[in-house]
Amino acid sequence: MENSIVHNKDVATTAAESRYQSIKRITLIGSVVDLLLGVAKIVGGWFVSSQSLIADGVHSLSDLFTDFIVLFAAKHGSKEPDEDHPYGHGRFETIATVILGVSLLLVAVGIAWDAIYRLFNPELLLHPGVWALAIAAVSVIAKEVIFQYTLRVARRVRSHMLEANAWHSRSDAISSVVVMVGVGGTLLGLNYLDAIAAVGVALMIAKIGIEMTWNSFNELSDKGLNEEQLQVIRDAILQQAGALHVHNLRSRRMGHNALVDVHVQVDSRLTVSEGHKVALAVEHAVKDCDLGVSDVTVHIDPEDDQAAENSENLPDREAVLTIIAAAWHDADVHGQPYRVALHYLSGHIDVDLYIPEALMAKTDLMRQLRHALRQKLQSMTGFGRLQFFAVLEKGI
Repeated sequence: MENSIVHNKDVATTAAESRYQSIKRITLIGSVVDLLLGVAKIVGGWFVSSQSLIADGVHSLSDLFTDFIVLFAAKHGSKEPDEDHPYGHGRFETIATVILGVSLLLVAVGIAWDAIYRLFNPELLLHPGVWALAIAAVSVIAKEVIFQYTLRVARRVRSHMLEANAWHSRSDAISSVVVMVGVGGTLLGLNYLDAIAAVGVALMIAKIGIEMTWNSFNELSDKGLNEEQLQVIRDAILQQAGALHVHNLRSRRMGHNALVDVHVQVDSRLTVSEGHKVALAVEHAVKDCDLGVSDVTVHIDPEDDQAAENSENLPDREAVLTIIAAAWHDADVHGQPYRVALHYLSGHIDVDLYIPEALMAKTDLMRQLRHALRQKLQSMTGFGRLQFFAVLEKGI
């Protein structure tokens, strides 16, 4: 068992390291592209007098900041669970995504403010040249390639943070398209169109930032999986032998993982070990749903505890055994082994009494024992029914 635990831990560690390396590789590639494009756009925009291209260059350079955040969060988020973080460090990625979203909003506000100021001061409007079109076109192609590559990796490693960064790249590509429109309009004599295009770029950047921030805040506030995903989990659970009903299904996101709590109703007469076996089957089934679930807590119920009468105020096992022992003594049955199974169902206690087969054969003694037990148990709060079962071997 210990070797199995160590093996599973090693596998998880290897998977986490592989995931981090994948995120690191694509992010570093994107960083190089962002740096080259950002410098090219800003320098080119200054030479060809294009405000929207300069704004687009600032957007590209802002990606360097977000790339750094992605690398930092991916490194720390890949760490194994520890005493202070028993569920892992996945929220590092969530917090990083919030920072990414807020940074995009700030960039958008700055770009829009400058562009609108120029629109109200026509003498400050810029007059871009044809080279601005060429630079913007190169940017569109490069950023779209990075977007597709990053998105593919993000979905493979289940990283919402990396997916957000991919859309950050796509927003850069889209903003470059808007720049091309604005520059083209300015070359046709519509001098204000470049500034309007810069405002359009800012609005698109702001939209992406708001979406990223909102989704991450939802995760930090423990928003669960959507109903379609929860139904997939319910269906998987009910396919497991022994699982009769599912209720109290709850979930929450933790970075690229999801955590699930669920109550599963089983046959009320199952043993603890058999109920545990059902719970293990349910746990594996949920993790195999391909929803990124990393932790499953299964609560086994012998009945629907949402509808059944509460049994928490009924006598506990020790109190019941004391009553049974007294009845056993009153029937003058000494030294005979027995085992007791209690079933707390629908607000009552059902008692199953297992006794040696040899004792069951003693009719008179059994009559005394039944009478004494019923008298004692009927005085007990919540008593339901009493059943006898013969066992072949003593001590069972």
